[in-house]
Amino acid sequence: MMVVCSKNRSGSYYLKELPTLPTQRRHSIVADPTPDDGKLLSELPVYQKEESDKTLIKTAIQQNDFLNKIISGKRLDDVVNAMYSKEIPAKEPVIKQGEKGSHMYISARGRFQVSEFGDVRVFGELAILYNAKRLATIEALTPAMVWVLDRKIYQQITVRHNIKQQDEVMEFLMSNEKLKVAGKQALQEVASLLKPEFFKPGTQIVRQGDRGDYKQLYCRLVGHKFFIIRAGTVTITKDGEGTVGHCKKGDSFGELALFKEDYRQATVTADAPGVECLTLTRSEFIEHFGVLESWTDVKILPHNSLGAIQTKHQDILLADLRIIKTLGTGGFGEVVLVQHKKLSDLVFALKYYKKMDIVTQNQQEHVYNEKTIQMACNSPFIVRLYKTFKDNKYLYFLMESCLDGDLCSLLQQQKLKRFEEKETRFIAACVLEALEYLHSRRITYRDIKLENLLIAANGYIRLTDFGLAKNISSRGKTFTFAGTPEYVAPEIVLNKGHDRAVDYWAFGVLIFELLTGRTPFRTDDDTHMKTYQKILIGIDNVRFPGYVSVKSRHIIMKLCRPIPSDRLGMLLGGIGDVKGHDWFKGLDWHKLERCQITSPLKSKRKTRVDTPQFQIKNIAEAPPDELSGWDTEF
Repeated sequence: MMVVCSKNRSGSYYLKELPTLPTQRRHSIVADPTPDDGKLLSELPVYQKEESDKTLIKTAIQQNDFLNKIISGKRLDDVVNAMYSKEIPAKEPVIKQGEKGSHMYISARGRFQVSEFGDVRVFGELAILYNAKRLATIEALTPAMVWVLDRKIYQQITVRHNIKQQDEVMEFLMSNEKLKVAGKQALQEVASLLKPEFFKPGTQIVRQGDRGDYKQLYCRLVGHKFFIIRAGTVTITKDGEGTVGHCKKGDSFGELALFKEDYRQATVTADAPGVECLTLTRSEFIEHFGVLESWTDVKILPHNSLGAIQTKHQDILLADLRIIKTLGTGGFGEVVLVQHKKLSDLVFALKYYKKMDIVTQNQQEHVYNEKTIQMACNSPFIVRLYKTFKDNKYLYFLMESCLDGDLCSLLQQQKLKRFEEKETRFIAACVLEALEYLHSRRITYRDIKLENLLIAANGYIRLTDFGLAKNISSRGKTFTFAGTPEYVAPEIVLNKGHDRAVDYWAFGVLIFELLTGRTPFRTDDDTHMKTYQKILIGIDNVRFPGYVSVKSRHIIMKLCRPIPSDRLGMLLGGIGDVKGHDWFKGLDWHKLERCQITSPLKSKRKTRVDTPQFQIKNIAEAPPDELSGWDTEF
């Protein structure tokens, strides 16, 4: 089918007849952008309720297998306060199948029906994370009452708690005379490594005479650690001298243990009612910063900036292109193969987005990020974006074409529905090169999956679809739920704020799927709730098939550690630690960078526009115009 871009009366070009793929693809999920510091409410809402109501809400959340992992402590108190009551008349639906929800409910009174229930129950809980489509209708059978939590308020609670925690830790570090010489940027890295520990009254946290290394059993158990007091006090004693001092909230001790192996000079004992500390072990410190002599030696490597916008093919107009066939489909639009009408050697992939859908789902920021980031990328492992167009209905992205399809399609063509280890290693190496390019520029990709990995003409893998990519702010964390459910890292599910560490988690999941044909956290749950629960349980509880080699298992386990700072790629050696893993032994990275290694993935195309694996199907009529003017930079 040959379809030509047509011109309407207003002079805009639009697609009259667009093809689509009939196959089911795993779509990414992205929530409304979470508020940053400047958009936080001055006060969180508080709705008055009886103590019995508070207990009912708390109990319902604590008994929910998913919510009890993401809402606890002070955050739970704020959620309880922020929930308001709503009366539901009999026969009225609380939620409707197919609608996208923005509220979570807890039944308080009355009887409801999906399968009939009358007990206290949470429903619609995914709506507090993102615009989750309701999979069933829940209707009140009798006059009823529910407690309601608005997603925007939950986001406010989450961001406030995380920022408060980050700021509190940074305040501890910056107020400490010994530490602040390292500088704010270095201490932000230190802050990400600190772990909370509680010591009961009378506990000897440090004992005089113990070595500050791992040669003694005690030190192996307690750890060679540096301590910052978060709450409570400690007493410092020395043999023959008795009490020589006290430390309070914000004070630190044991910092020499990070820089050299030495004997502890005093005993530090927790006072009543106990002491909460933030701790950092020597081994973790060395893994991230190396062997140093003092805090002034803690350095952070500079990051590259984004390059200049590409200028190639800037003279091409939308009217110069004709559509050949569909290449892919996504959450907001499709990708079609186009050819220049006069210069037949010029073949591109044209991605188009429905502007109305972008505005309706509040995704303007992510589309801007996609354009800005991908157009500035110039790497043989990333699909090039040359130019963007717009009209009243669509945004268009003109990109280089990779006509051998994506890895999701290629995986299904394999005899065993999985790749051999040699092929997997090559694919993973290409992805790692793309990540190195992005991470060196402070860009977190956030959507690694088979569908976003295209096969170029030379058989190399190229990363595409930058809709969720983001340049992480100076604070070093972003809070918006973003990613494909089977690939998202636990910190995304927990709304703890995330950074580039989520890409290493997803990279580990990718290797597992390439080797086995499935992700380690896949479930049959359309809501993805069971998938998120498996992610929070962790990779340690995943059963690896017997044919997966020991080295493959090891690199996956190291990439998918539950604590972001512990993942391979997040230590001192950075992405070099991943490249240096035994699983990649023998790979010539310099030749790979220059695309001088013969790809194990062979092209089956005969012509520049030959894409036999793609099928064609017409979709519905064009969307309505969107003329608000938000897209002025396209």
